[in-house]
Amino acid sequence: MNLEYFIAKRLITAKDHKSSISSPIIKIAISAIAIGIIMMLVSVATGIGLQQKIRDKVSAFNGQVIISNYDNNNSEVTLVPISKKQDFYPNFKSVPEVKHIQAIASKAGIIRTENAFEGIIFKGVGADYDWSNIKEYLVEGKLPNFSQTLNEEVIISRFLADRLNLKLGDSFNTFFVKEEQGKLPNIRRFKISGVFSSGFQDFDATYIIGDIRHIQKINKWSPDQIGAFEVFVNDFRDIKKVGNQIYEQTPSGLDTKTIIEKYSYIFDWLQLFDFNIIVILAVMILVATINMVVALLVLILERTQMIGILKAMGANNWTVRKIFLYNAFYLIMRGLFWGNLIGISLLLIQQQFGVVALNPENYYVNQAPVYLNWGYVLLLNLLTITVCFLVLLIPSYIITRISPVKAIRFD
Repeated sequence: MNLEYFIAKRLITAKDHKSSISSPIIKIAISAIAIGIIMMLVSVATGIGLQQKIRDKVSAFNGQVIISNYDNNNSEVTLVPISKKQDFYPNFKSVPEVKHIQAIASKAGIIRTENAFEGIIFKGVGADYDWSNIKEYLVEGKLPNFSQTLNEEVIISRFLADRLNLKLGDSFNTFFVKEEQGKLPNIRRFKISGVFSSGFQDFDATYIIGDIRHIQKINKWSPDQIGAFEVFVNDFRDIKKVGNQIYEQTPSGLDTKTIIEKYSYIFDWLQLFDFNIIVILAVMILVATINMVVALLVLILERTQMIGILKAMGANNWTVRKIFLYNAFYLIMRGLFWGNLIGISLLLIQQQFGVVALNPENYYVNQAPVYLNWGYVLLLNLLTITVCFLVLLIPSYIITRISPVKAIRFD
C-alpha cells in the first residue's frame, strides 16, 4: 500500500503533469467538486434555515398547539370563552413533552388616528405569556408587563405603525364592535411601549399585543374566562404526536389544532424545500462524479505506458487500479477543501451580515436565514467522497483490459 501511495503521489506531482493534456481536465474536475459542495452547503443551510425560521415565527405568534372551544376553531377572534380552570393548566403534567402553556384571547378592532385607520386583531395576553418567543422581533422600545394592574401598553408592528404614522410612546384609540346590534363600540386608548417586525406579513399587518383583561372587560367575561390556550412543545419534530396526546388529555368540549393544521398552506410550501434540496444534491453529485470519471479516464489513457510497465514488473490489476484511485481521491479532497472553505465562508458572511435579502411577502423573512450545523457539513462531504469513489471504480476497471505488451508500445 505504501508503494502504491508513493507512485500515486509521484503521478500527481510529476513535472510534466501541468503541461499534459490532462491538466485542464483535472482542473475542471476539481472545480466541479468545489462548486458542487458549495451549492450543496448553501442549499441545505438556507433551505433548513428558512424552514426553521418560518416555523419559529409562526410558533411565536400562535403557539404550536392551540386549545380552544369548537365554536372558535375556524375564527381568528374569540367568539365563545372557555374557563381557565383546567386540569392541564398551568402545568400540562399528563403530557411531559409540553414545555409551556399560556392563556390568550383575541378580538377584532379598528385603530383610528387623525389621518388613517386600520383594521386589527387585538391579541390579549397575561402574566403567563412567554415573551422570549417575541423578544427577538422587538426592534424598538420594551415589552409590556401584564403581571400587575391593568396595563394600557401594547406592542405594535413596524408595518402598522408606519401606515398609521405612529411612533414609540404614542397613544391611539381602538374601537371594538360589540356583539349586540345597535350598541356603540367600545373605545380603548393604548400606548405604544414597543415596536416589533417579524417579517411575516400575515402577522405584522394584523396583530397588536396587549393586556388580556381589556378583552375580558369588553366582552364582560370573568377573570377566569379566556379565548384559548397556546401550547409549546419541547421538540417541534414531535408536534403531531404531542398534538394527538394533548387532544386525548383535554375535555370533550375543547378542540386542539397544531399550527401545521392551522397554517397548512405554509407548511405544505415548506415541504417543497425538502424535495428541492434532494434534487440539488443529486444534480451536484452527478455533475461532480461525471467530471471525476472523465478526469480518471484521461489519466488512465495518458499513463497507459506506465500501466504496462507496472504490469510487466509484476503488479496485479487491483494494485494498479488503487494507484489511480488514490490519485482521484487526492483530487476529490482538493475540490472538497476549496468548496468547504468558500461555501462555509459565504454562509458565515450571510449569517452575520444578511447580505442576501428576500421579499417578506413571498418568503416570510427579510433575509436568507442560515442554519449551519457541522454534522450535515461532515455528512455532505462523506456522501460526496463515497459516491464519487464508488463510481470511479467503474472506469478504473479499464486498467484490467490493458495488455502490458501493447501498453508499453502505446504512444
